[in-house]
Amino acid sequence: MTTTATIVTTTTAIDRATRQAPAASLTPGTTGAELLLAALVKEGVDTLFGIPGGANLPIYQHLPNFPLRHVLVRHEQGAAHMADGYARASGKVGVCVATSGPGALNLITGLATAHFDSVPVVAITGQVAAATIGTDAFQESDVIGSSLSVTKHSYQVLDAADIPGVVAEAFHIARTGRPGAVLIDVPKDVQQQRVIEVADPIERQRPHRAPDRPDQSRLAEAAAYLAAAERPMILAGRGVAIAGAQAALQKVAEACDAPVGTTLLGTGVFPSNHPLATGLVGFMGTGYCNRGVTNCDVLLMVGMRADDRVTCRVDGFAPRATHIIHINIDPAELGKTIKADCQIVGDARAVLEGLAEQLSLQPRPGWRAQMDAWRVQHPLRYPQNGLLQPQEVLAACYARLGPDDISVADVGQNQIWAAMAWTGDRPGQFLNSGGQGTMGFALPAAIGAQAAHPDRRVVAVSGEGGFVMTLQELATAVESELPVKAVILNNRQLGMVRQFQDHFYGGVRSQVDHVLTPDFAMLARAFGCFGEVVRESSEIGPALDAAFAHPGPAVIEFMIDPEANVYPIVPLGKGLADFVECPRS
Repeated sequence: MTTTATIVTTTTAIDRATRQAPAASLTPGTTGAELLLAALVKEGVDTLFGIPGGANLPIYQHLPNFPLRHVLVRHEQGAAHMADGYARASGKVGVCVATSGPGALNLITGLATAHFDSVPVVAITGQVAAATIGTDAFQESDVIGSSLSVTKHSYQVLDAADIPGVVAEAFHIARTGRPGAVLIDVPKDVQQQRVIEVADPIERQRPHRAPDRPDQSRLAEAAAYLAAAERPMILAGRGVAIAGAQAALQKVAEACDAPVGTTLLGTGVFPSNHPLATGLVGFMGTGYCNRGVTNCDVLLMVGMRADDRVTCRVDGFAPRATHIIHINIDPAELGKTIKADCQIVGDARAVLEGLAEQLSLQPRPGWRAQMDAWRVQHPLRYPQNGLLQPQEVLAACYARLGPDDISVADVGQNQIWAAMAWTGDRPGQFLNSGGQGTMGFALPAAIGAQAAHPDRRVVAVSGEGGFVMTLQELATAVESELPVKAVILNNRQLGMVRQFQDHFYGGVRSQVDHVLTPDFAMLARAFGCFGEVVRESSEIGPALDAAFAHPGPAVIEFMIDPEANVYPIVPLGKGLADFVECPRS
């Protein structure tokens, strides 16, 4: 006997005519929870991040019987960020688990962070018994409705026989096309339901894949624009990393002699030490990159959304470009903010490889010389005032990292300082929250990255404001033997907010000072971590060496200049060309 299957989804119901014949009979009495765990193993999952609770206890009852490592987190938001960091660092789908009600809702910020940055994460939530859904049962929440805007798709499974098919489709959706977050909500009684036979996985209804081949006429058009350009410029985002298109990007850039800037999420897709590299673009981008975008005559944007942090004032973005080429796997992003006259839907690697085949080596010494002159004219500077500066801390930290090690930045001034100082040459080694700008991201995401790569050194860079939002996950790091190293740049305030107030809101500093912050070194030791405080430049190296030599998690608090600012910065309402630089010391 095969059980009748019912699935509630956020889009159209799945056509039952697409179902395969029932699979071979399972062991009598197999539960929905066991089917779920078996399906995860089949998808190649090796690690789960989560917390047990009343509505997902059947899953945890059977968890010890499956080859899955479980990392017990201290807050569900941490679970989502860990799954996110795991996915960004490994390229695999990250998985987080929560119970119903507040447990499920606590995942939402982390799912939004992953989804906006195109990171494949699958969340599995417990739910109250199916018969009580909609009755305001204890710890009931409408997690499907709550997650609509921050997932690619959401499922509520009402029959255990459907679980293998739902899991297979959820992973397919999460990892294909433009990756993103998917949620599977399983009522407690469905987890306990016994299944005799189960149908094969449901035929894919939403493939989320790019066209098999890029439009050849568009490729030819783009190649012609680039060949005729005198001042070409390339901007690259995370889509290049997702597609594994770094080599193709470098071929196109070198063929065109085109400078390359990157978005925050694109950090690492182009070698930072390459002579054509111009670093970060946009609101807090390098002066020479923003000069290049402002003065180029052909702009190629690939694997990026062209959001407001990149463009600033739209009418001040690439104003001298006669042609703009935009490549993205998601057609919804084309023309959303920037009206490109050559739009190409497709996988970044396939498109860039197609472009490279149509381009011949074409040096542009005049344009290269101009970019080099801007590089000299607009160097990255910071004050020399005797106080500890974040740039010197990060330079010393990065100098101690190997070529495979990973840095995870939080949000705020620390994020930009960390991105500007990064010297790596591969994606997946500098991770940060881009689209959502989620404070508290760094520590749990670093724990997830460490779980993905236990043999690599992983450093979390944050301000004291972001660190206190998720610091409870130090316990997770210690307990799970994940030796992340946390670097706290403590300026005793919400630094980015303070800088905005100083520059753009009349200098009125309102509610930005952290009058009371914990002794982070003592707090770290209370959690069982190594802890140290640094106040002088001469202490930076020894403290980092001691932390990196420690076999477990470590926290180093650097008491930086409280007036340290991010430069360059584009004033609100201005264009890229209007960036303000650090005053000369």
